[in-house]
Amino acid sequence: MTELATFAQQHFPALCQPRPQDSHKGNFGTLGILAGGKNMVGAALLAARAALKQGTGRVHIGFTQDNQPLEVDPVQPELMLNTAGKLLGKEDISTWVAGCGMGLTPLAQNCLATLFNRYPNTTIVLDADALTLLSEHAFALSHAKAPLVLTPHPSEAARLLGCTTADIQKDRKLSAQQISAKYAAWTVLKGHQTVICTPNGETTVNHSGNPGLSTAGTGDVLAGMIGACLAQGIVTEQAIAGAVWLHGAAADFLVTQGTGPIGMTAGDVLEAARTVRNLITLPF
Repeated sequence: MTELATFAQQHFPALCQPRPQDSHKGNFGTLGILAGGKNMVGAALLAARAALKQGTGRVHIGFTQDNQPLEVDPVQPELMLNTAGKLLGKEDISTWVAGCGMGLTPLAQNCLATLFNRYPNTTIVLDADALTLLSEHAFALSHAKAPLVLTPHPSEAARLLGCTTADIQKDRKLSAQQISAKYAAWTVLKGHQTVICTPNGETTVNHSGNPGLSTAGTGDVLAGMIGACLAQGIVTEQAIAGAVWLHGAAADFLVTQGTGPIGMTAGDVLEAARTVRNLITLPF
């Protein structure tokens, strides 16, 4: 673990800072998550629980359904639940994550359009169904004053560029650069050795992680973790690359503890990510 902490402190020092003794929840951001359409509530909960376990001050879920499917998360009652329509009226959200199981319905499409229109100066992370909606509809993207982060897997990347998954995989760095250029966004092209690309086309490759991450829900966890780091005010390049690294490092840590790679779950990863985050944090 000493090597892990040394690596993190060298590459992502902002991720490793201890919290001031006089901290309060307002110091660590408010994250809004638009997710969890019909039969996909679990995706929203995974993203939100991951964000909470990464230390976000407040985490809201706006379910992309007409009616709120849950009054409370019985596992994490600290999460604040609502419908997407009601959550989109809040003014104190410092970062948004949208897409985890949100669906491709007209309601989901309208929620995404509303998000872009109402929050042009707020950081937004798009994952999963939000990426498919982005590829299929002409949203007005006026997001010059805050980061826009896209987190596609190869098939979603292919939809964003109008090509095949094989085309994406032939040159993953180039594919990430093309997505970033097209959408003026940060791109996190997921998969073995995830590629992170800035809006200016500069790329880095992540080397943490293992095949245990090849299971449902780990992408939702990563989206929540990226949103959490951004909401906490960690500098953008360290928040995004650091969250990607931490996600993989959590999976690697689980293997050392005898959990996985076979049978590792997304819930395991979000818990381990909290453990690793605290292990790499500098002493007071």
